[in-house]
Amino acid sequence: MSSHQAASTAAPSNDHSNLDLEKQNSSSNDDAATAVGHDDTSMTEKEAATATAPAAPVKGASVGFAPSTTPAYIPADGSDPAATRPTRTFSRRDRSEANDSTHPFGGDLERAETENHLERFQSQAGRDVVIVHWEGENDRENPFTWSRTYRCYLTMLAGLLVLNSTFTSSAPSGIVPELERQFGFGREVAALSLSIFIAGYCLGPLLWGPLSEQYSRRPIFILAMLFYTGFNVGCALSHNTASILVFRFLAGTFAASPLTNSGGVIADLWDAKTRGIALSLFSLAPFAGPALGPIVSGFISVSGTSWRWLFWVCTIFSGVCLALVVLTLPETYAPIILQKKARRIREETGDERYKAPIDLVKIEWKDRANKTLLKPFIMLGQEPMLLVMAVYLSFVYGVVYLLFEAFPIVFRVGHGFNAGVSGLMFLGFFFGGCAAVVLYVVYFNPRYARQADELKAQGINRVPPEERLCPIMLSGPCLTIAFFWFGWTSFPSISYWSPLLAGSLIGFGVLFCFLGVSNYLIDVYLANAASALAANTVCRSAAGFGFPLFATQMYKSLNPRWASSLLGFIALVMVPIPFALYKFGPKIRAMSKHAM
Repeated sequence: MSSHQAASTAAPSNDHSNLDLEKQNSSSNDDAATAVGHDDTSMTEKEAATATAPAAPVKGASVGFAPSTTPAYIPADGSDPAATRPTRTFSRRDRSEANDSTHPFGGDLERAETENHLERFQSQAGRDVVIVHWEGENDRENPFTWSRTYRCYLTMLAGLLVLNSTFTSSAPSGIVPELERQFGFGREVAALSLSIFIAGYCLGPLLWGPLSEQYSRRPIFILAMLFYTGFNVGCALSHNTASILVFRFLAGTFAASPLTNSGGVIADLWDAKTRGIALSLFSLAPFAGPALGPIVSGFISVSGTSWRWLFWVCTIFSGVCLALVVLTLPETYAPIILQKKARRIREETGDERYKAPIDLVKIEWKDRANKTLLKPFIMLGQEPMLLVMAVYLSFVYGVVYLLFEAFPIVFRVGHGFNAGVSGLMFLGFFFGGCAAVVLYVVYFNPRYARQADELKAQGINRVPPEERLCPIMLSGPCLTIAFFWFGWTSFPSISYWSPLLAGSLIGFGVLFCFLGVSNYLIDVYLANAASALAANTVCRSAAGFGFPLFATQMYKSLNPRWASSLLGFIALVMVPIPFALYKFGPKIRAMSKHAM
């Protein structure tokens, strides 16, 4: 078979090859590109994703191999479809565009391997298999061709699911005194009831990412949201310490599904050019939820309503999200959509040769488990860049949940606010995060796009990953200033507006750090980015679990001034990290086993 025929049989989509690894910016860590054994009709999962057909192009977008290929072709005369399907060639410009990367969550993750995969795939499939893909650029089954309004709605729904998950993670912070009175436990166990939910975030991503690759996104969302809602009911009905801790942990494990897979939904819906803005806005959801949770729980506390009502509110919220998923969220994962399409064609024609690329993947669960569970930690030990970034983001993420213990000490004890008004102080953190996202969208994202265009004009198809470090260079000094500002203006004699504004700067620095680290890891590790993000997710979730457990003791023993100063000194020590990686990163990458 000629290379032209191979190309027509399995035309790849740059955006779909990106899809598995970009979904881990939100909370992400899908790593389903497990290499398995091959026979005459087998391929790797990475190749299956690469072999999915291209999306409809957007003006000015880099959509990889421009889509003009046809799908599984059914000749009217009953002749061999594999022999009569039109051919497609790829120009040098097509190949160049396939390597372009202008969106903030990474570029073509497999750019150097795409054509080899296609040729190998076709040679292995042979004439006994007819590969099913999209019916040109206007195939209505392709999520990229759905109306912009509908895709915007699905993007908002994905963000709402993450908001719901993170809202529940922080919600109990406002009812801690009621929990202490109800169950008779101390402050440490009360903090554990808050943070153990985050411990579920360590386990959940290792499950939901690979499962969504195997069984598609929609059923995993429904299953996880159903159990998550049920465990919220368990929290509301708890009558002892053990039950509320167990139900909180299980709820967090299942609530991790949106954190893992919602970003993947966005990658399924938007092309490379528009996906950057969508993911930047979406990245606010993981931090908006923790900021809003204490507000709701605080006003429930001061209203005299039972603490159980907080968990009923969480149950209602998650139940509404579950209903929206069941009623309005279609399957968006392209390999699964093509698999269903191939099944339908087989039923209509009686010809068993029609297969989707994913049908030809032989999955060994042992290999999948090893890749999913072990590779992230192996990389963490072998990659100094990954280790440094994991430590950096873990500190920043841990500080977010530490604030749920620190803010009540400053604003409730120091300024005498009730739980409801004290919860409102988290709005500063939220608005600071909003400002960071706006700045990223209007400045850093266009700046990166301009760099990509300039390098492309010079024949260079990849922006150095070190350019992703610029937001982190800004976030480090912001966090350092914010911690000292927050601490030394926390005196009751100083207006609460000062620590409130300092909280805004903390939110700004946290969001910038999150965006910068996620993008940097994706661009550095490319095809290994899912494992890198998985390691990063587990580390930062562990920090989110651990920091609240010592926050109260630290702020009471050191007082808010010196406790916040300690955080400021740690942030100051970390300021040089992005600058050092910017200078020495290329040399380190050259020696790396996993960096691209």
